[in-house]
Amino acid sequence: MCGIVGLFLKKEELRPKLGELLTDMLITMTDRGPDSAGIAIYGDDGLLKITVQSDTPDTTFAGLDTALTAALEGPVTMRVTDTHAVLTLPEGTETLARAFMAEKGIRVMGAGHSMEIFKEVGLPRDVAARFNLRAMSGSHGIGHTRMATESAVTTLGAHPFSTGADQCLVHNGSLSNHNQMRRVLAEKGFAPQTQNDTEVAACYISSRLAEGAHLGEALEGTLRDLDGFFTFVVGTKNGFGVVRDPIACKPAVMAETEDYVAFGSEYRALANLPGIETARVWEPEPATVYFWER
Repeated sequence: MCGIVGLFLKKEELRPKLGELLTDMLITMTDRGPDSAGIAIYGDDGLLKITVQSDTPDTTFAGLDTALTAALEGPVTMRVTDTHAVLTLPEGTETLARAFMAEKGIRVMGAGHSMEIFKEVGLPRDVAARFNLRAMSGSHGIGHTRMATESAVTTLGAHPFSTGADQCLVHNGSLSNHNQMRRVLAEKGFAPQTQNDTEVAACYISSRLAEGAHLGEALEGTLRDLDGFFTFVVGTKNGFGVVRDPIACKPAVMAETEDYVAFGSEYRALANLPGIETARVWEPEPATVYFWER
């Protein structure tokens, strides 16, 4: 049992409130996932950036921007937030930067031009406070509260999982064929790095997008190729998508107004959103893909 939230803002003037609204939604889902929590925030497209994490940020991040500037032969800036740091890189240097991080033992949470990911072990309210999520702004975001069942309670086991540029996934449910799919994905160059079955789903969607599929087509592919029960919410640079398995045993609810589209594992995650009393509220249909883009 886990909790998922998502919020896609249609109006630019609401962007300063994204962090505050998502934080309240996330905390409301605490009893569905008290082990860890995470959130992906999408802002304006800009320079290439990579979000990294360390259990010893004081020592790991000290001078990291300077060392990376020398390694990449281009300017790197760094913004440290608790155990995470967002590094802005010269264009075309992501592969080199990832190799540098791997050599130093620094974990990469995600990369792209608009996405930043923050996730840690702990109660959602504590994770939100550590990263000051309420102060964040952006166009859309997704979040997750985890109750660990199939793998250990660790930072790397927390959601969202990002396996593609400006793309991430949160998941409620369990996959039964994830070990078989790991082998298939590894042959395609998208080998999962953790034991979490959600990362397998994230890699699957990344592989489909790399093959030229549209997000809607990639989500439809999960219904054909991934066995188990699941609700997936996917964030991309331009929006977010939702799909539930054909049985749809995991709870889910959506709401849409002229200002936003929202997703929650339960309605109470949406109850305090502005204008929710006049929103169109519905339960996503089984085996049906929904997605919104800006």
